[in-house]
Amino acid sequence: MLQQQEPDDYVIATGETHSVQQFLEEAFSYISLDWRKYVRIDPQYYRPAEVDLLVGDARKAKEKLGWEPKTTFKGLVRLMVDADMGAEAGERPNEVRSDAMVR
Repeated sequence: MLQQQEPDDYVIATGETHSVQQFLEEAFSYISLDWRKYVRIDPQYYRPAEVDLLVGDARKAKEKLGWEPKTTFKGLVRLMVDADMGAEAGERPNEVRSDAMVR
């Protein structure tokens, strides 16, 4: 993307759709916790009813760059949790476990 002759915008996405609840379930189950004990839901922050489906379209990145996603939703959630847990422990971002890379 950075080596292209002309700057352009690209969407980097899996093309999958997941709910916030699915994210919470995956993240909290990864560290053996029940998300319902730690998360409060305020209906005022729900998306408007007219938003039926949100999915990232990475076709342009695939066509122009040959890019395809290699990290799964589950793997991405685990990378994010590991990074946050490392930050909480005072680790710098590049010190996060390399075995957390799930492909």
